[in-house]
Amino acid sequence: MLSTALGALIGSAIDGADGDDSTADGAIIGGAVALVARALVPVVVTYAVGWAVLKGLDAAKDAAFGEGK
Repeated sequence: MLSTALGALIGSAIDGADGDDSTADGAIIGGAVALVARALVPVVVTYAVGWAVLKGLDAAKDAAFGEGK
């Protein structure tokens, strides 16, 4: 909840810097970005850790049994 509110505040401040229109649309976009980032960041980190583990296992296998090709 706090990250969504913080994203809305940051988006509102960025949108309000130009002074053309209200800052409500920037707050909505900032809140949406915070929600998406909060859902997407754990997926990306999990994928990266899994990829690193698979690469490490592949290198360990090649070191133990020799190059495959």
